[in-house]
Amino acid sequence: MIINNFLIEYRRYKAIGEKALKQVPDDALNLVPSHDNNSVAIIVRHISGNLKSRFTDFLSTDGEKPWRNRDEEFEDATYSRVELEKMWAEGWNVLESELSKVGDELLEHKVYIRGTELTVHEALCRSVAHAAYHVGQIVFLARTFAQGSWKWISIPKGASAEYNKNPSKEKKLD
Repeated sequence: MIINNFLIEYRRYKAIGEKALKQVPDDALNLVPSHDNNSVAIIVRHISGNLKSRFTDFLSTDGEKPWRNRDEEFEDATYSRVELEKMWAEGWNVLESELSKVGDELLEHKVYIRGTELTVHEALCRSVAHAAYHVGQIVFLARTFAQGSWKWISIPKGASAEYNKNPSKEKKLD
């Protein structure tokens, strides 16, 4: 039940990220908005790299894999929308595949990230917060780059009272 709740939250953030990515113009995907910031492409590459590293052999190997080059994830590079969508899917697919093998009985099982011992529960809390943080960055950039054509993913400004009459987005993923 608890693992399933984590999966539901991951899926929510995956869906939010996908809805935001669809609204980013192609010519803005690789745009770095200002010095020391990241493009949407860089954030997608980082989320994908993080999920693949953390969840490959989740229960038996350190979540920071020797094959991962985290610093490279933040280097400027140019990607097409198709490449970014593939990258995005790869990371989330590893997460889905590996978490589908985990049950609540393993919540106290010890896992490691950069040599630091965590319970599965602690690692999942940390990971879902990390994913949400970066998906929020993607949403912010997408809204900025949409330049007035933004379609709200969450409750639009000024529409809380109307939404509260039928809070359908709370459980809906699509």
